[in-house]
Amino acid sequence: MPKKTMIGVVVSDKMDKTVVVRVEKIKIHPKFKKHYKIHKKYKAHDEKNECKKGDLVIIQETRPLSKEKRWRVVKILSKQELLEEKASDEQDIEKEEKKSTEEKTQKDKEEDKKEE
Repeated sequence: MPKKTMIGVVVSDKMDKTVVVRVEKIKIHPKFKKHYKIHKKYKAHDEKNECKKGDLVIIQETRPLSKEKRWRVVKILSKQELLEEKASDEQDIEKEEKKSTEEKTQKDKEEDKKEE
């Protein structure tokens, strides 16, 4: 039987060789057909302590390693540093767009005053 795999975000890396991974799933309500998110935290084994908080990882089901640890980190999909860079780039773009729209509205107001 194949082992289950899930994709999640590392929430905590304070323990030695263990990370807490938050996995989100989208479910559909059976009666109302509304989509909603459900999340669950799993403790996963990280042998080399490579994962940091905010990393996107793949975890795989394994034999019980401790009282609560039944998953292990298979692969790190993206590091937190890369995610922060993307977020900062997106914020810079949004700021530039806001400035340009504000400048346009000010110019429009000035033109309206001149016409009057």
